Amino acid sequence: MKASEIMTPEVITVSPDTSVADLARTMMENRISGVPVVQNGRLVGIVSEGDLLRRIEMGTERRRSRWLEFFTSGATLAEDYVKSHGKRASDVMTEDVITIDVDTPVPDIADTMESRHIKRLPVLQGEKLVGMVSRANLIQALASRATEPAKSSRIDDEAIREAVWQEISAQPWMSSLLHTNVIVSDGVVHLWGFVWNDEERKAIVVAARNIPGVKDVEDHLEFHIVGHPPIYNVIGV
Repeated sequence: MKASEIMTPEVITVSPDTSVADLARTMMENRISGVPVVQNGRLVGIVSEGDLLRRIEMGTERRRSRWLEFFTSGATLAEDYVKSHGKRASDVMTEDVITIDVDTPVPDIADTMESRHIKRLPVLQGEKLVGMVSRANLIQALASRATEPAKSSRIDDEAIREAVWQEISAQPWMSSLLHTNVIVSDGVVHLWGFVWNDEERKAIVVAARNIPGVKDVEDHLEFHIVGHPPIYNVIGV
């Protein structure tokens, strides 16, 4: 199993010129803990909750004693100032983003997350951002996969997953792909995420069952609380 088989393909992004205020609103409204920064189709950075913790507007900017400042490099002090005073995504984003390829094996993804202490990994195809893998996606893959299928079965699973995504994304009743994930294991489609009503849930299940090659559909979909976007983090929980 590889990144393309478990990633969430619908990703919210912002531009380098997006204001910090709009960044905060985007993360809050979509209940996500981080957002990629994209320019001309290329990933140039990522902004996480941690990047917005030390802000002058909230009085949370980092303060050091005079004695400690003496032993802190000017570069570090300058970086802290930009994080707390910067007004755009390009000011506060982390530029050195750890990414994975669509063909990165799941064990390598888990190793990277564990060794780097990160919750999410942007998935690239060439230089294009095509999805995100979070820790939640790894848990979904684990729950969906009882045994390792044969190679031919994995190829069929990829085709089925793509067909399911194409079918549900084309439907006017599909409220949001952002909080939905599809994982296929040996012909069995596992549906994860949140839906707004039972009719939508049933429709997604029917759409998946009608895809050629599908052996069965496992419905793990949950209902979100009315008035609150679902806390299902595409970029990491």
